[in-house]
Amino acid sequence: MDWILSMTHLTTRLMTPSPVNRRAVLAGIGALALMPRQALALTTAEASALVNRVVNDINSSISSGRTGAALYRDFESIFSRYADTAVIARSVLGADWRTINDAQRRNFTAVFQSYMARKYGRRFREFQGGRIEVARAAEVNRYVEVNASAILPGRSPIGMTFLIASRGGTDRFFDIRIEGVSLARTERDEIGAMLDQRRGDIDQVIAHLQTL
Repeated sequence: MDWILSMTHLTTRLMTPSPVNRRAVLAGIGALALMPRQALALTTAEASALVNRVVNDINSSISSGRTGAALYRDFESIFSRYADTAVIARSVLGADWRTINDAQRRNFTAVFQSYMARKYGRRFREFQGGRIEVARAAEVNRYVEVNASAILPGRSPIGMTFLIASRGGTDRFFDIRIEGVSLARTERDEIGAMLDQRRGDIDQVIAHLQTL
C-alpha cells in the first residue's frame, strides 16, 4: 500500500549528516529514555485484552458507516482511551521537548493527538470491508508486544504490532508498528522536518498540525 511504503522513506534520511539527522539522533536518545523502566507490571494476557479492546473499537468504527469528522472523532476517542499520547508526543519531539514551556507542551500534546486521529483515521478507513485480528503476545524487555493482522478482502494480511506498557497502573500502547514501520519513529522524522522548516518554532508547528 502506498501509505505504508511512504513511511519507510525516513531510513534514507539517516545516511547523510544534517540538522534533521542530528535531531533524529537526539530524538532517538530521548525515545530510549521514555521506554518503560519499571518492572513489567502487566501480563501478556492483560496486554492482549487491551489490544482486543482497541481492535474491537476500531472495527466498530470502521463498520459504522461514519465518515469524515465523525469517524475522526471516533479515532481520537480511541487514541485518548488507549494510547499513551503524552509519551508519544515527548518521544516525537525528543530533545526539543526540553526547550519548550509547559503551555507549549500541553498544546502540542493536544493538537498532536487530534492530528494522529485524523491521519491514522484515514489509514484505518482503508480497512473498511475488512477486520483486524489479534494473534499472539510476547514480553520484550519491560513491555509487551501484541501482534495483530488487518484482514482485507483480496489482499495479503497487513501485519501490525502494538507495544504496551503499564504506567501508574494504567496499561496503554506507546507505539504501533505497521508492516514493521514504527508510528512513533515516522512521526518523529516528520515533526522534526516541520520544526527545521520553521527554524524550531514549535508554535508554528502546532498551528500547521491543526491544518492537516
